Amino acid sequence: MIGEALTYTRRIARTLRRGADDPRLPPMPPGQPLIGHARALREDPVHHFVRWGTTVADVVRLSVPGADLAYVFHPDGVRHVLQSNAKNYSKQTRAFAKMRMFLGNGLVTSDGDFWKRQRRIAAPAFHRQRVEAFGDTMTRATADVLARWEKVPAGVSVDVGRELMTLTMRIASETLLGKDLSDTADAVGDAITFLVKNTNDRITRLVDLPLSVPTAENRRYVAAVRTVDAVLTALVAERRRNPGGHQDLLAMLLEARDEETGEGMTDVQLRDEAVTIFSAGHETTSNALAWTFLLLARHPGEAARVYAEVDAALQGRTPTVADLPAMPFARNVIQEAMRLHPPAWITDRCAIADDEVCGYHIPAGTQVLVSPWATHRDPRFWDDPEAFDPDRFTPERSAGRPQFAYFPFGGGPRICIGNAFAMMEAQLLLAQISQRYRLELAPGAHVVEERGVTLRPGPTLPMRPRLRLAAR
Repeated sequence: MIGEALTYTRRIARTLRRGADDPRLPPMPPGQPLIGHARALREDPVHHFVRWGTTVADVVRLSVPGADLAYVFHPDGVRHVLQSNAKNYSKQTRAFAKMRMFLGNGLVTSDGDFWKRQRRIAAPAFHRQRVEAFGDTMTRATADVLARWEKVPAGVSVDVGRELMTLTMRIASETLLGKDLSDTADAVGDAITFLVKNTNDRITRLVDLPLSVPTAENRRYVAAVRTVDAVLTALVAERRRNPGGHQDLLAMLLEARDEETGEGMTDVQLRDEAVTIFSAGHETTSNALAWTFLLLARHPGEAARVYAEVDAALQGRTPTVADLPAMPFARNVIQEAMRLHPPAWITDRCAIADDEVCGYHIPAGTQVLVSPWATHRDPRFWDDPEAFDPDRFTPERSAGRPQFAYFPFGGGPRICIGNAFAMMEAQLLLAQISQRYRLELAPGAHVVEERGVTLRPGPTLPMRPRLRLAAR
């Protein structure tokens, strides 16, 4: 441990000396002795990102034990890293290494030629026509939740965050993996919740003990991974035995063959993709919707506009994909919720070769951070950035705004493969729930941002469902 501390101290000293000698490097905000900016990044990174971006520079250099970091604030810099020169920025970073501990080498965490191959295999499952065919599955699952809420006594709250997590988990398991996993939803959901939060803790620690050290936390981590694996590995094994008759992503992955070798995916590869699809396929959408309903509860005027739009468009019918264009304000509400509370609130890359971003030199090996949460609050592109204002996403007000001023799904070649799926799901669920219920925040509820790998409202989201329209 003493040796590690000395190594970290020498690394920071070298970083500071290099900055003093090289004016091409981004400026460095003031930090703390020995640990540099580590505490700021661990305790409240996003507010520091906004402050550094608005008062220091569009790109800043950060000092953290064991790593050279740069944070990119301006949309043009974000575009350069994620799109224009994406080939120079890999996912070989500490953050993705920690995510691989439970996701494995799936679409979110893999890199290079392996990722390109997996992306090609998965892409057909997310084609627009295939995604739209899942609409009935989404509304049918939502109807079951609404029916259950009818039995909730008046004035009693439900944890809407958990309800949405269970709902989107069912949708992801049915549409992407071809099986309803509702009977294991609580156990798997709790395991994923812990893994998501704990992964962020491991990313931001100065020293993270390997899983081979049997601490209480490590034992819980291993148990959570086993809980998820027990369900998804069994699903893969079942589909190996009975592969026919399925039209989901797992079926495509089972049938896929390497263009050069003709080999199919191993069970390990299938497990990694199944875990990635299942986790990412429900976690981010449920969080986006949870923030949406919380914001609507806090802004009754905007909620009334959603109800009026939904009622006019649907006339009491269950929503379909064809109805979504008639509800543009509801879509704007979701987009604004993701601007203020993007589920994927931060990501990073590692510079493979020297580069220049926004006029600053980025040496090879630098870990480059970008944060939708922070860039979504750049006052140069967002009037009153902390305000909830869905109309800022109208075509008139969006005109001229840089593409990467808003990037809740990432961007460039690594943009989320399920972004169209997620937006369609979020719009259908918002319309269907708002058609029947007004969700009111429980009195005295204290909801904050819980930053794990994703951004959740927590620790719970207690809301009271008030019936607007009885089932027909």
